[in-house]
Amino acid sequence: MIAMFTGIIEEVGTVKNLGTNSLSLKADVVLEGTKMGDSISVDGACLTVTGLEKGGFTVEIMPETRKRTTVGGLRVGDKVNLERALPVQGRLGGHFVQGHVDATGKLLSLVRQDEAMVASISAPAEVLKYLVSKCFIAVNGVSLTVNDCSSSQFSVSLVTYTRNNSNLGGLKQGQGVNLEVDIMSKYIEKFYKQGNQKGIINVLSQYDYLK
Repeated sequence: MIAMFTGIIEEVGTVKNLGTNSLSLKADVVLEGTKMGDSISVDGACLTVTGLEKGGFTVEIMPETRKRTTVGGLRVGDKVNLERALPVQGRLGGHFVQGHVDATGKLLSLVRQDEAMVASISAPAEVLKYLVSKCFIAVNGVSLTVNDCSSSQFSVSLVTYTRNNSNLGGLKQGQGVNLEVDIMSKYIEKFYKQGNQKGIINVLSQYDYLK
């Protein structure tokens, strides 16, 4: 079964140790019910638990993960967003997130707007082509709604809860973030290119867009 996530962060962990192909993290909440071989989203990247201990766990890092995400650039003491895989028939509070990072972006600015902070983030064309106003995107594993987007960047609003319960509130200008677009947009693109109208309708129906 493929691991799925919601984009609702359960805990902010701390990098404890870095190995050539491993990452050890201090955590508490996500340890409950977790077993060896389980999947945990670390800043939006789905990683496999290879070690468990009181107050922390270790995950394996593949070369592809280092190449496509910010995980390879983490340092001891860095804060990371953590979420356990969605259990079967579990409650979905965000959107379906696979933990397969599409690309990385960079924080361009963080500007206060009423009670929220609006984050403008640069992104490559391979991500931006899937974005429209009010669509979903996962940033460091956090399920967010796109405010607007252009040919080089997009913006999202970070409410107080999100800032206080993820590492997004501590982002600095120029800092890298992991990005994952809504998988539904990829399915629709594939079916559109195939001329498969029935496939598009089935996907939209599955995600309750036709109600």
